[in-house]
Amino acid sequence: MLQTTTEMMEGEGPTARQQDVLDAVLRLLVEEGDRLTMTAVARRASCSKETLYKWFGDRDGLLTATVQWQASKVRVPPVDRKGLDLASLTSSLERFASDWLRVISSDTSIALNRVGVVHAGSDKRDLGAIVLERGRFALGRRLKPVLEAGREAGLLEFDDAETAFRTFFGLVARDVQIRLLLGDRLELTEAGIDGDAVRATQQFLALHGAKTGPKAL
Repeated sequence: MLQTTTEMMEGEGPTARQQDVLDAVLRLLVEEGDRLTMTAVARRASCSKETLYKWFGDRDGLLTATVQWQASKVRVPPVDRKGLDLASLTSSLERFASDWLRVISSDTSIALNRVGVVHAGSDKRDLGAIVLERGRFALGRRLKPVLEAGREAGLLEFDDAETAFRTFFGLVARDVQIRLLLGDRLELTEAGIDGDAVRATQQFLALHGAKTGPKAL
């Protein structure tokens, strides 16, 4: 039975060979932007178009898998809801923030988002919608359970998980992504990214950290 793109990405994930193909797509997006074709991907990845169609269905399926593959590089470390403390919650948020900053500052993400913006402003809205659904919205679905676990443990205070997530997202991103998309050559060092992740997490905890201390377990 043909494995769908969603099943591939949300199950065990893509195989090593499929990862090679998705990385080839990302490189081609950097080089060619919206001119990406299945023929070009097959040539770059040294595989047949028949294999691409078998794995991904069509060009939109391939783009969807590529966006999901890129977004999967932003890790959301699992938390122990029963034993969650401030240190483990902070570590989880910092890891998410640093991974996300590394991903959005990469040449491949910049190219992917630029093509998505172009699509969103034209009659070809496919990639713009894919980037939103499989990128930003998917990341929200993955991190919000961590925020809710923090609230259940008495470590965080907020009324709405989506609003809290947007606050954290904004503190992490600041103006970095828009500046990169517009061609600003920001020099984001590894140390600088880690420092920004710590700073954003501390700012978020200052806004939403519980004032009465954690609940008794």
